[in-house]
Amino acid sequence: MVPIPINTLKSITDNFSDTQKVGSGGYGDVYKAFYEGKEIAVKLLNPLQGIDDQQFINEIHNHIKAQHPNIVRFIGYCNVEEKEFIVQNGSVVPVFGKHIYKVLCFEYMHGGSLDKHLLENSLGVDWTTHYNIIKGICDGLYYLHRQFKHPILHLDLKPSNILLDAYMNPKIADFGLSRIYTASRSHITVEVVRGAT
Repeated sequence: MVPIPINTLKSITDNFSDTQKVGSGGYGDVYKAFYEGKEIAVKLLNPLQGIDDQQFINEIHNHIKAQHPNIVRFIGYCNVEEKEFIVQNGSVVPVFGKHIYKVLCFEYMHGGSLDKHLLENSLGVDWTTHYNIIKGICDGLYYLHRQFKHPILHLDLKPSNILLDAYMNPKIADFGLSRIYTASRSHITVEVVRGAT
């Protein structure tokens, strides 16, 4: 595991400012930043989603295990609770509140998400590119499902969770709903779908 201090993350994202924000979703906001000389995506999870520490640790372990060319590369994480002054109507109130920071950091994908390319029809008619994207997604899923003793099931795979690098190579991202599939279970039924659009 690669912990990254919250002060470092605040510094490289300009305190998680909107000018650094490149996206947002059901689980939180994503910021573009530079860390150790490389561009990274910093995903600040929404504390209202109720992700407990064990779920967060499981997600970190899933990302650390998943090393494949078609899986977005995990850089590090932060999981801290800080006391902060409460700001009300632009004034600091002399009361402390707690702020929980759960942050995941990944390689930055210059091509953006597949859904944006599909909506803008910017993939063009190059069938080789289409084929390579489809094959890369399949290779990544096969890896998650077949290469572990307890396969990782994504459970929220959609075009917005497929990121493209500068060369249009696909990488599966957003394991917010991933589950470790144990051998004792013959099937999984999803009763609550999070992150659906």
